[in-house]
Amino acid sequence: MTDLKSVVGRCLIVSAMALSSACSILPPAEPMDVYQLHGGPYSRLTGTKELVQWSLRIDRPKASEALDSPRIAVVPQDNLISSYKGARWSDAGPLMLRNQIRDLFVTDHRVQAVSTDDTNLQADFELNGDLLAFQSEYRGAAIDVVIRYDARLVDDRQRIIAGHRFEVRQPAKGKEVPAVVAAFDTASNELAWQVLEWTLQEGSKNHPSSR
Repeated sequence: MTDLKSVVGRCLIVSAMALSSACSILPPAEPMDVYQLHGGPYSRLTGTKELVQWSLRIDRPKASEALDSPRIAVVPQDNLISSYKGARWSDAGPLMLRNQIRDLFVTDHRVQAVSTDDTNLQADFELNGDLLAFQSEYRGAAIDVVIRYDARLVDDRQRIIAGHRFEVRQPAKGKEVPAVVAAFDTASNELAWQVLEWTLQEGSKNHPSSR
């Protein structure tokens, strides 16, 4: 019995050493820089603006698997889509864009009742759509950030009352990731402004209070 225990003990020690050795040869985790969109500046928010008489829910855009991810997408050539090594977004691209649009509406104040699909509250209008591009693209020796968003404004009966394609291209000032992220900041901010003005125009035109 003593010999059997000794053999079992030696086997356990050998197994543990083998596992330890296997773990030690695994490559170390790659350090990752995490980026977020800052939004703003809100310098366009000047003067007194008329409040609207309707509420708005802003939904997270639908996107392909390649874009609905924390990876920072890059199209180096033709139809090839990849991502930057050692860098990622703080959230998936569609979620960051939705939050940036929401923050701008809240800061603008003209729509005083703003929610998102996280809460699923009832609203007079719903802003949803498809995020078709949220990436950097090589253009010869230069890089452009491209954001393309097909927006839909839907009423409380789930009828589409307006649709519009927004596309913003912003040249990056360099090929390094921080320069590309800065271009994403500028492009997403510009797109958010365009979506804000379009939604206010279409919502006010189609709400019963304006008839």
